[in-house]
Amino acid sequence: MMTPRYLIPFDTRHAVHRFTDILIIGGGLAGQRAANAVAPHLRVLIVTKGQLRESNSHYAQGGIAGVLDPDDRFENHIRDTLVAGANLCDEEVVNMVIREAPRRIEELVRWGTQFDSEDGELELGREGGHSHERIVHAQGDATGAEIMRAMIQRTRALKNVRILENAFTVDLLTHEGRCRGAVVVEENGVPVMVWAKEILLCTGGAGQVFRESTNPAVATADGTSLAYRAGVELRDMEFMQFHPTVLYIAGSSRSLITEALRGEGAHLVDSTGHRFMPECDPRAELAPRDVVSQCIIRQMQKTAHPCVYLDLSHLDGQRVLSRFPGIAAVCAKFGLDITSDRIPVRPGAHYMLGGVTVDRQGRTSLPGLWAAGEVTSSGLHGANRLASNSLLEGLVYGAAAGEGASRSASEGGSEMRALPIRQSVSSSTESFDIDDVRISLKSLMTRLVGVERDAAGLQKAADTIHSYAAYVMGHQFQGLPGWELQNLLTTAAIMVASARVRCESRGVHFRSDYPAPDDEAWRRHLIVKIDDDAGYPRRGELLEPAQLPTG
Repeated sequence: MMTPRYLIPFDTRHAVHRFTDILIIGGGLAGQRAANAVAPHLRVLIVTKGQLRESNSHYAQGGIAGVLDPDDRFENHIRDTLVAGANLCDEEVVNMVIREAPRRIEELVRWGTQFDSEDGELELGREGGHSHERIVHAQGDATGAEIMRAMIQRTRALKNVRILENAFTVDLLTHEGRCRGAVVVEENGVPVMVWAKEILLCTGGAGQVFRESTNPAVATADGTSLAYRAGVELRDMEFMQFHPTVLYIAGSSRSLITEALRGEGAHLVDSTGHRFMPECDPRAELAPRDVVSQCIIRQMQKTAHPCVYLDLSHLDGQRVLSRFPGIAAVCAKFGLDITSDRIPVRPGAHYMLGGVTVDRQGRTSLPGLWAAGEVTSSGLHGANRLASNSLLEGLVYGAAAGEGASRSASEGGSEMRALPIRQSVSSSTESFDIDDVRISLKSLMTRLVGVERDAAGLQKAADTIHSYAAYVMGHQFQGLPGWELQNLLTTAAIMVASARVRCESRGVHFRSDYPAPDDEAWRRHLIVKIDDDAGYPRRGELLEPAQLPTG
């Protein structure tokens, strides 16, 4: 696929310039936590393409996992994470993040987050894949919104932080092997060259690559795509986690139905009312997300029905309504009473496990560029994320990357200058319907690169994306829809290429033509970089056999 270095034409000799010590691209939890970690004498600019509250973090329902119960242990949470990760987690990263969880949760409380509590003690819930109750939540099913409310309030009060909303980061600026800043188009449509000592990438996920997704409209794979164009290493891009239970009402937008419902005892039943999960896995509805998603897809195929159903009718109605007021309200819009009516659900793209490769401090392969949150591949999640570990990762890695970038910026010189970089005007005059291509791409990815995949479908997806890219990628657009489409195509192509290379099933990557995991050949990462054989995935080193913790 032809991939331009920069999506728009510019010449830094004739451009508007901004200078800051730290540039943070993305205003979700990871980005804001990073801003709070920067030393107060350094200037910080947060750039977000929508409103500050519009992020995957805001829409997180379930909560944050952490060992807070005296009956629980770090070793239990570590083991649960490793098991869910399908033998591809970095055990040292898992250990580091899990042990930091209580401190980060306590920090949020100090900063004003109102988690649900009873008699002064935090209420703890349980979700699929967890062996103990360890999920803190807020307002029942609005944890992300409450955390972001408190975090936004704190971040806006920081005197060294400026927030630029409704501004789209088109590309990273690189010069002589180092990230120097970014090309940002502000709300008035004017491209601005933002130069910084250190840059943090916290752009979130890629759910909008698929038709069925829990992600907000802003999750268009911008971070992975602009990083790829800049020559940054990506990893494990075949691993997209599908949430098993997304509200399925024909013609409506998709809404996440939190895993905590199954943690409270909800049953999954098919169109005949048959509860099928106990036959599929001994953990039934509390199996990890990849298992539940695959079981749902098979049951839908078996019954020739477009969805399955969540049944809460056997649970205490008042408890359900008090615990899940947000979901009750969403379902009520469609005439569904969650205490008595079955909720139609099916899997949808939820969380990108692969992404920009980072070390334990959040450094990427490009000097001057750091990253945190869903845009990264940190080693915490492996091939399948354990429920409620994502907000935790954003906090831990946001803090680490912010502190690391802050130290680096403080140690460097004080001088910053605009560098001579330019992208020429393209001669392409191709005219086409952006929305039509986007809808076609999302439908293609859902059909052929969804919960179940095979070689024939992946080949067809690759060929089709290549045909789209032939006339889309050479075009220089003048607005957000076109740039988003180019980013969606770029990341989709990498996801498909990676899924074709990994000839096994592991975690969220299920190949029906290779239905079993193959540790001997495939317990390794897939690495993608634009200068490696035109960006085709290559196998990383074979990892040592995992040693699950005891106790």
